[in-house]
Amino acid sequence: MKLNWDIDTTWTLFLDRDGVINERVFDGYVLSIKDFIFKEGVLENACLLFGKFAHVFIVTNQQCVGKGLISKASLDDIHDWMSEQFLKKKAHIDEVFVATELNNKDSRRRKPNLEMGLEAKMKFPNVDFEKSIMIGDTDSDISFGQNLGMKTVLIESEQNCQSSPDLKLDSLADLNKILS
Repeated sequence: MKLNWDIDTTWTLFLDRDGVINERVFDGYVLSIKDFIFKEGVLENACLLFGKFAHVFIVTNQQCVGKGLISKASLDDIHDWMSEQFLKKKAHIDEVFVATELNNKDSRRRKPNLEMGLEAKMKFPNVDFEKSIMIGDTDSDISFGQNLGMKTVLIESEQNCQSSPDLKLDSLADLNKILS
């Protein structure tokens, strides 16, 4: 399979974290670096994949902070470590955007709400959502991307998803193969 999205280095890549970059903990949260396990092939393919894009952002819902299970500073330490692991593979993440609030009706920052995407656009004005891809493993990830006008890719997992992304894949490494 080959994608015909005409992707070049003016495009932006938005990635969910749990279930896309690292193994998702279905009955809990990643609360320490030792709990953060990269999914197979992610680090090995990151340099080539990330290099195809002008910007790479992580957009992640982390209500574990709102629940008091981890501090924002400790979560930042995990993200700094994750970013360092990518840099060791010559893969750069421009920024990690995090929604730390609880999942409830007052949640404004959490996906599928648009706030993290709009913040990325404000900080990096050359981001064009029509030339962006959102990769996630949940309906809220896909809705976030679709609501901003992005191409969407669902990484299939145990999560039951009802959304209709542009593409369904087994892993981030599979996208790299399709874009090559």
